[in-house]
Amino acid sequence: MSQDDDRRPLASRDTGWARRIAAALARSSITPNQISVASVAFAGAGAAALLLLPAPAGPVLAALGIQLRLLCNLFDGMVAIEGGKQTATGALYNEFPDRIADSLLIVALGCAASLPWLGWCGALLAALTAYVRQTGAGLGLGHDFRGPMAKQQRMFAMTLGCLVAAASPWWPQAWTALAVAAAVIAAGSLLTCLTRTHALAARLRDGGGRHGSGGAGG
Repeated sequence: MSQDDDRRPLASRDTGWARRIAAALARSSITPNQISVASVAFAGAGAAALLLLPAPAGPVLAALGIQLRLLCNLFDGMVAIEGGKQTATGALYNEFPDRIADSLLIVALGCAASLPWLGWCGALLAALTAYVRQTGAGLGLGHDFRGPMAKQQRMFAMTLGCLVAAASPWWPQAWTALAVAAAVIAAGSLLTCLTRTHALAARLRDGGGRHGSGGAGG
């Protein structure tokens, strides 16, 4: 299995601007693990802004925090692999900060929408999508990044909800976009868990995986 099989496919990784920024970060003293931790800080700042600041500032800053978090998720891997700065603990830092950042943002989304239970449900299901993916990898079948609600789609839904909610001072009904985004994330994450689990079971039945007769999948 190649190294790229363990990486989420991102078109932005091949853009010139991303390569230039990643190269600059790789030349600096900044480590990939530090970039991973920074993603949690940006997510926490975005979550706090959504909960503590009125619209339009709160939702707009939350959307900005989401995008900065995603940029950290992009650059930590690029600096580690393309920049040759991989560490023994890189795999841990690649996963754990993501789960924390996801939870901070999605729980805050539900609370801001006055539906905290929906935020917690969405955060749990988002973590479960990663668990199913990691289970497949542990069985030798590689990482399955299929959606319909993988990390990028979750963060897109929340970003869109926040930007719509930013108009609530002029259009009060716009705040309901947060509840819609929270519901879409929870339902989509549940569907993603089901589709990934179904695909994993099918590959195991076909003899793939570490314990099957077909060897590791790609």
